[in-house]
Amino acid sequence: MRENGIQAVRTRKSRRYFSHTPVMGFAPNLLEEDFMAMAPNQKWSVDISYIETCKGWLYLAVVLNLYSRKIVGWAVSDRMKKDLALRALRMAIILRRPTPGLIHHSDRGSQYCATEYQPNKV
Repeated sequence: MRENGIQAVRTRKSRRYFSHTPVMGFAPNLLEEDFMAMAPNQKWSVDISYIETCKGWLYLAVVLNLYSRKIVGWAVSDRMKKDLALRALRMAIILRRPTPGLIHHSDRGSQYCATEYQPNKV
């Protein structure tokens, strides 16, 4: 390659994360692709996204109220750990005070399946 004046093009490796303390088994999918809610705090969807900054990666955990489509809880960290998701959920619970029967929907990522996260769900 050097003789011909060509170089390999390097690409970034994707970031992979692994479960820390998973719960055995999964909860059933109560949402069943029905992302419409008829009342506030009836259905919440949670997820974590990552944002590249000039100083490295930041992770944003959000709790979305599917009725209003507004974020009701959030947390930011430079590490994607279970406490990130837990802080976002606790913020949503404190601010919105949901009643029993709320459906909590996640992608079943390791942060949401962690044993420390489970008792905090509504």
